[in-house]
Amino acid sequence: MTIAEKWTTQINGLTITSEVSGSPDATTTVITLHGWGGGLRSMHGVASGLAARGYCVHNLDLPGFGDSTLPPEPWGVPDYARLVSHYLTHHQLSKVNLVGHSFGGRISLVMGADHAAFIGKIVLTSSAGVLPPKTMRDSIVGFGKQALKLPGLNAFESQLRNWAKNQLGSEDYKNAGALEPTFRKVIAEDLLPYAARITAPTLLIWGDADQDTPLWQAQTLEKTIPDAGLVVFNGATHFAYQERLPDFLKIVDTFFAGQ
Repeated sequence: MTIAEKWTTQINGLTITSEVSGSPDATTTVITLHGWGGGLRSMHGVASGLAARGYCVHNLDLPGFGDSTLPPEPWGVPDYARLVSHYLTHHQLSKVNLVGHSFGGRISLVMGADHAAFIGKIVLTSSAGVLPPKTMRDSIVGFGKQALKLPGLNAFESQLRNWAKNQLGSEDYKNAGALEPTFRKVIAEDLLPYAARITAPTLLIWGDADQDTPLWQAQTLEKTIPDAGLVVFNGATHFAYQERLPDFLKIVDTFFAGQ
């Protein structure tokens, strides 16, 4: 297999779409996991670049994104990690390396902790999963949730929730659509306890101008994951892996090759 082939996999009633590229006889298989609001197209440059370097790459549309079907109910990160583990089992992939961006990094953290038998090495790029300190906005949202429980106000819950979403919500939250309950569940999960249980060698690649998952979060993960190192791209943002793709591929290839 020298070019990307589109696969459709049925797992527990869900249709999962992926693109598989590179040689099926490659020594190392890589799973790429995209960020929230993205899809396998987001990771196409990484997938094709690693395939050209001799890896077999499975580039997934996660449930609810791209051409993969929605989860049957609001999912948390462990649910997504279980889905990825089922995908690996279905395709008889016993030991893989992960490349996870943002939301895909969240899943990689849980995979590394709860499904360690599948994992060789992990690359986290601008990974989410570290809860930020509470802000004034969080206090306002918390106060609003408590206020909605007062007699007479529950009838306004829908209107007030929409107001808070439009005024205070992130772009990912505003655009979550049918995945909004899943989004709320995902962003509330503190994944540092998972990070502390990862035994796989882990490389963090970050942009120092990342405003979505700031560099301090990478430094926190580096301290928490037992075997971790951090590479910082000066001037790069939350999409450092795209902005510095040739450098990213070279570093990841070197890490995966064990050099």
